[in-house]
Amino acid sequence: MTSNNLKKFYEFGRKIICVGRNYREHALELNNPVPGKPLIFAKTVNAFVLDGGKIKIPSDCSCLHHELELGVVISENARKISKERAYDYIGGYTIALDMTARDIQDNLKKAGHPWYLAKSFDTSCPMGEFIDKKKITDPHNLEIYCSGDLVLTGTPAGVSQCISGDKIIIGISGITEASFEVE
Repeated sequence: MTSNNLKKFYEFGRKIICVGRNYREHALELNNPVPGKPLIFAKTVNAFVLDGGKIKIPSDCSCLHHELELGVVISENARKISKERAYDYIGGYTIALDMTARDIQDNLKKAGHPWYLAKSFDTSCPMGEFIDKKKITDPHNLEIYCSGDLVLTGTPAGVSQCISGDKIIIGISGITEASFEVE
C-alpha cells in the first residue's frame, strides 16, 4: 500500500499489536521481571485518539500512566516473515502513547488475569500523524520526547502518572509533534 493510502491507517486498521516490557529499564522501573521473549498484547481500534483529541480516564481508574512509543504502521498483510524482510512491510511510523490504567493492571496481574481492561479502553492509544518511512532512516536511533521528558529510544523508561487537566505533548524531534488533554 502506498504512503498516501496509509495516512489514515487508523480508519481501516483492524488491530493494535503492542509489545510489553520490550526495554529492560522500563521493566525494572515498574519492578517487573525482564521477559526472555516478547510480551505481546493488543488494543482494539476504539483506543485511537488523534492529535488534539482528549484522553478520557476510565471511571474506575485512580492511577493513569502514559508510555511513549514509536508506532510502526504495517503496509501490507504479513505473517511469519523473516527478520531480513521485516522493513519491507513497514509503510511508515507514528508517535503514540500507550495509556495504562496502572492500578487496574496491578489488580489484574495479581489475580493472574490478562491486562485488557487496563490497556484497551477508549482513547488509550493517542497518536500523532502518519510519518512516511522515508523520513526515518534509522528507527533504532530516534530522539522521541514527551512534554517535560526527553526519552531516547534505546532506554525508554520514564512512565509517569496523568491526571485530569494534564496536557501531554509528544513528538519526534524535527519530524512531528502531537498534543492531548487528559479529562
